Amino acid sequence: MATERPVRQRIGRAACALFAIVVTTGAGAQVTRTVEYLDHMDTDGDGRVSLAEYQAWMRYGFDHMDRNGDGVLTADELPGGKGRPVTLSEHMAKLAATFNRQDTNRDGYLDARELAAPPQK
Repeated sequence: MATERPVRQRIGRAACALFAIVVTTGAGAQVTRTVEYLDHMDTDGDGRVSLAEYQAWMRYGFDHMDRNGDGVLTADELPGGKGRPVTLSEHMAKLAATFNRQDTNRDGYLDARELAAPPQK
């Protein structure tokens, strides 16, 4: 397990870079306030964000970076042009873990307060 932490750190850095792309490009819309995140992610309009909605929104950055569309971000597709490959399934698992940490009331959804909270460890 000695190599697990660096792998997680690299995936974490890639996820942060993907999040930055989503925040700045956001499927064509820049988002600057929590309510805007909620409005953009909440595709069914129920005032909360499910895991599926969260992953769909956050997947945009991955898809944008995956220039050849093979479901794997290789070093040349990652920020800085280096790092180990990151698969879509790894990215989606990382998003699920982040979602679950943010879901502090454990109801399976993120509300505006949970979206605005700093990432939990």
